[in-house]
Amino acid sequence: MFQHYALFKHLSVAENVAYGLRVRPRRTRPSAQEIRRRVDELLELVQLGGLGKRAPAQLSGGQRQRVALARALAVEPRVLLLDEPFGALDAQVRRDLRRWLRELHERTGHTTLFVTHDQEEALELADRVAILNRGRIEQVGTPDEVLDRPATAFVAGFVGEAVRLPVEIAGRSLRIGSLSIDAPQGTRAGPADLFVRPHDLALADAPGANVLPATILSVRRTGPARRAELQFDAGLPPVEIELPLGQAVRKGQTVHVRLLAQRLYPR
Repeated sequence: MFQHYALFKHLSVAENVAYGLRVRPRRTRPSAQEIRRRVDELLELVQLGGLGKRAPAQLSGGQRQRVALARALAVEPRVLLLDEPFGALDAQVRRDLRRWLRELHERTGHTTLFVTHDQEEALELADRVAILNRGRIEQVGTPDEVLDRPATAFVAGFVGEAVRLPVEIAGRSLRIGSLSIDAPQGTRAGPADLFVRPHDLALADAPGANVLPATILSVRRTGPARRAELQFDAGLPPVEIELPLGQAVRKGQTVHVRLLAQRLYPR
């Protein structure tokens, strides 16, 4: 299944779906009646029942992609290869088709290899995710494993909204610029990279052990939540924190932040 549909413009929707069956060798080709039955069944499956006589040009982008999937399913493949199938669609259609494709996959049980550059798409659809970097597999795991327990620094920085902070581990201390908190037990001394995501941070009520002061650079609304951009120390890149809607903060304010997760990777 291709990114740009690859439907035959001169064939109807039903004829596109039937194409793979009709070009089979005669000894394995189903009867005309069986092909019609199979096409009708697949069009119902992809929620396009009654549209078999239409031309591809009469369909929306999302509908054309459903026709392309029905055509791929018609030949009963052992494995489905979907090559960035939603890349040409707008954001809302992509979201709708992702939910629909996940439901369809659970109904049919086909093994599916889904190629995408959209992380949200991969994490929502997949049972297992493979992260490739320059042709080499960095990690294979469930969406939770890849997101919560990245195997390498590349995966930690690539998956999710992570900011890399250069840090120094000395004994039992983790130094972030001029600031210091406790390092996880068993961490090797030396320079390392700390990857921080917005949900890894929480505001603390007051200074204390393992609490870092930070300056608020900006505050913005992102849908149902708010985010603040913080800077721990001069020279370090800013990081973001998710804020409760009722949390009153302002630009330039000094707040105290607790690090809830430490994703550390020695250099």
